Amino acid sequence: MTHTPEKPTSRPVRPLGRAEVALAACALAVSSFPAGAQGVSGSSTAGTGTASRAGAMVSQGDSKMMTDLAQANIAEIETGKLALEKSRNEQVRKFAQHMIDEHTSALKELQTLAQAKGVTLPDGADLKHKTMATALKIMSGNTFDSQYMKRAGVGDHQQTIGLLQKTQKNARDPELKAMATKMLPTVQAHLKMAQEGVVALSAKK
Repeated sequence: MTHTPEKPTSRPVRPLGRAEVALAACALAVSSFPAGAQGVSGSSTAGTGTASRAGAMVSQGDSKMMTDLAQANIAEIETGKLALEKSRNEQVRKFAQHMIDEHTSALKELQTLAQAKGVTLPDGADLKHKTMATALKIMSGNTFDSQYMKRAGVGDHQQTIGLLQKTQKNARDPELKAMATKMLPTVQAHLKMAQEGVVALSAKK
């Protein structure tokens, strides 16, 4: 007598509850951040572009440093434009225009190098800087001026100096090393200007 194996009984799929849906959404959001992402320049996120894996002419580490430097420059340009729109303080506006001009120049130079090396750079700021820009947009007057100079002026330039020093030390590509060495004094000068601006704003309170 032939024995027919029993078919496994399928269990009905239980719909996810609200709490489980929220938990899954959180897990998805967290998984979108690359391991070791840092705040300075941050790692690129969806919609901002990423370092191209096809860029075999440079190491993965060098591609990552190029991406971070690009996002640092983009952030300074975008917050500078925001400062020109919102600030009425002549010193703040002068600093913002200087940031736009110099970081635009630095970004173009970096884009030229990246193109030559087969690396695709992001075309927008990272999540951290988008969040900061959103916060700055709802500020006005002296509060905006103070926070812009502290965050975009002092904070971001301190982090960019660290990134450039890291690139000087760890980049394998000699042209990328040379670019970092060239940019470092300029960014250090930006930091000094920002620190002086913060002091001047504090003195007016």
